[in-house]
Amino acid sequence: MDTEQIEHDPADVSTGDDPAPRPARAAPAMLGRLAVVVLVLAAAVGGIWTTSAVTRPGRTETTTEIPDLANAAAQVEPGSAAPVSVTVEGTPAAQTQPQQQPQQQQQSGGGDLLSRWAAQVADVTGIPARALVAYGNAELEMRATQPKCRLSWATLAGIGRVESNHGQYGGAVLQANGLPSKAIVGVPLDGSPGIKAIGDSDGGRFDGDPVYDRAVGPMQFLPSTWARYGGGYNPQQIDAAALAAAKYLCVGSRDMASANGWWSGILSYNNSVDYAQKVFGLADAYAKAAQVVKVS
Repeated sequence: MDTEQIEHDPADVSTGDDPAPRPARAAPAMLGRLAVVVLVLAAAVGGIWTTSAVTRPGRTETTTEIPDLANAAAQVEPGSAAPVSVTVEGTPAAQTQPQQQPQQQQQSGGGDLLSRWAAQVADVTGIPARALVAYGNAELEMRATQPKCRLSWATLAGIGRVESNHGQYGGAVLQANGLPSKAIVGVPLDGSPGIKAIGDSDGGRFDGDPVYDRAVGPMQFLPSTWARYGGGYNPQQIDAAALAAAKYLCVGSRDMASANGWWSGILSYNNSVDYAQKVFGLADAYAKAAQVVKVS
């Protein structure tokens, strides 16, 4: 597996403001004090940026940033456990067959078992029901095609929360067709401080950048990685993105229900223990909350 990097934090890139007009006259003492304040602020901001840059994890095929700072990392050691597993397959929702064309899937408003399951799980987890349809469908697809992987929707939901708040990053709204109301695209991987330089691999087709690659979609894939796992679909569409993430995690006959398999899979997605601990805490909490849900 080649190692590629994605830069997450979409949209938080400053373009800078035009400098303010120079005043006609100013007292030298006032200018001196202002200069001191500017220098102090610049040093503080520079210190914050430096800390952020040097603590970014190593290069992987999917992600290098942790945009979600709100959720605490679970206090578990890598390899010591796997999150609680509660699966779509463990409920009557398993009778629903996985969709074969995720980019065309629509939420049915509760007309099928998977949608009804998603609506109930949304009530106890706070995850948008439309995102849960995608995570649940990806689990069902992998259990049908790679049953030994034993991937749970809750793990995909944990990743989706950290990566893009389930397709809602930067104020986006996840729509009924599975697309966010505005594209989720990361910053250019242009070799800026703390950022690996990764040249364009898709002619700007997925990320709109013909010079450098950017992370794309709710699950944040590099365009070149999406080309291998995305099946030709739109990386912004959450069904397609969740299924691609599932395929990525299950590669090499990995068992995502075992402790070693789970940690190996998440660390391949983002080579950061803090990231993996955040996903663990979220996946574990989602699964425990959803244990009360029964669909028939």
